This record gives sequence, C-alpha cells and structure tokens, in this order.
Amino acid sequence: MAELSPGQLSVGQIQSSYMAQIQRKRLYSGLTMLVFLLLMISGFNTAAARNGGSFWGGLDNFFDYPSDVIREAIEKAAEIPGHLVTFFPALVETVNIAAVSTLVGAIAGIFLSLLSTRGLARWPRLIPVFRRLADTMRAIPEIVVALILIFVLGGGPVPAMIAIAFHTTGALGKLFSEVNENADLKPVDGLSSVGATWMQKMLLGVVPQVAPNWLSYALLRFEINIRASAILGFVGAGGLGYELKTAIQWGQGKYDDAAAMFILLILTIIFVDQLSSFYRDRLVHGTQKGTH
Repeated sequence: MAELSPGQLSVGQIQSSYMAQIQRKRLYSGLTMLVFLLLMISGFNTAAARNGGSFWGGLDNFFDYPSDVIREAIEKAAEIPGHLVTFFPALVETVNIAAVSTLVGAIAGIFLSLLSTRGLARWPRLIPVFRRLADTMRAIPEIVVALILIFVLGGGPVPAMIAIAFHTTGALGKLFSEVNENADLKPVDGLSSVGATWMQKMLLGVVPQVAPNWLSYALLRFEINIRASAILGFVGAGGLGYELKTAIQWGQGKYDDAAAMFILLILTIIFVDQLSSFYRDRLVHGTQKGTH
C-alpha cells in the first residue's frame, strides 16, 4: 500500500500520529527523570558512605545553625547596629572587588566578543579560537582560579579580583558576542568603503548600536560578582566573606556578628539588584522607545 502524503491523511490519522509523538515524548521524559533520580539517590548514598558522619542522620540538624544565629541575634539585637558599622568597611571592600573585576572583565569581554563575531572579527579564521577561549574562561569557576592565585600571590583582594575578572571576561564575551550578531552591518560596510580601520568601524559602526545591551549585561554581571566576591572571602580572598567565615568558625558568641554581616550582604544585593534593574530597563526599553 502506497504511503499517503500529508495532504491525503485524514484528521484521525493526523491525530493518532500526534498522540503517538506525545506519548513517546512523555516516555522519554519519564525515563530521563527516573535515571536522574537513581543517580541522585546513588550520589547521596555514596556521599553518606564516604562522609565522616551520617548524611541522612545529619538532615535533622539542618536548621540548627540558622536557628542558633537567629536566636542569638534576637538576644543581642541592641548590638546589631554597632556590628553593621563595624563590618561596613569589609562590605565596601567586597563591593570594590566586584566593581573592579566587572569593569576589567567587561572591557576584556568587549574585545573578545568583537574578535569572535562573524562579520565583525578582525581575523575571521581565528573566530573558533576566540570562542573556545571564552568557553574555557567561562567554564572554570572563580573559586578554582582564586585558590590557585591565593597559593601563588597570598591572600587578599587581588586574587579575588583577578579570579572574578577572568570568569567575567568569558561570560560577558559570550553574551556580548550574541548581541553583536544582531547589529546592522550597513554602517560597517559604509565605513569600509571610505577606508576606515577595523577599530574605527567597531567604534563608529557597531558600538553605538550595541552599547545599551552591553551595559545592561554588565550591570547584571555586577550583581553576580558581588555574591561571588563574598563567597571567595571564605577561601581567604578578603572582604566581607572573610569576616563572615571567621565569625562562623568562632561559633557560639559570634553569631550576632554573622547575623549582622548577613543583613549587610542581603541589603546590598537587594539595593544593587533594584538599582541595576532600573537602569537596565531604562537602557533597553528607553532606547527602544526613542527609536520609534
């Protein structure tokens, strides 16, 4: 029997074929979820076997530390404002690390993105090289780079700044490259016709089109880097994270210090998130409104 073309299929046959595809999709999704659950259970069991204590037995104590911190913070509530003032310089150091690393990473990411975008690259044959470079920089976690740099350079904010800037370059290089691909190449062609250099074509023909989106992504990355800077403090990179690690290690009697630092960090992230969200909205939507 000859196969029927799509135009010759009846409604019932089309519906049956569609339902069969849906059932196969559900089957594959179910099998994937089952494999994931088995791997997760196996991982938990392996962790429990290799852990010094009982992993499953320790789950009952999961909320003990937060409750101790909250209880001691309530008992010493009168001292919290003083702690906020005490640890504010450490917070400033954390924000400074994030700001410098974001600025350095954004500038390096701009050049990396322009060199890895088809139609804009200075050396088109090297586009795969620059793209793999961005992938590599983005794939290595900040904490790994920071640990290596701390071993070489010693503790302090410099290793944290370099580690975050390294990761930021790869992340923003990828995002900026995707923005660049949507740029109109007509201005670039016009500048090429009058003998402009590659740098002049990028500055005059591309940057004015993509700068709002670049800045929007850089502000978003700044939020992420504040959290990353605080986390790197736990491995000796300075800032608020280092002070928080000391308070946590000290234990009972210093939980009010830890609570004050948590409050500072949360308020800062909320403030930066709201501020950057406002400016991102103004940059993207405000620019779009102005073009209509």
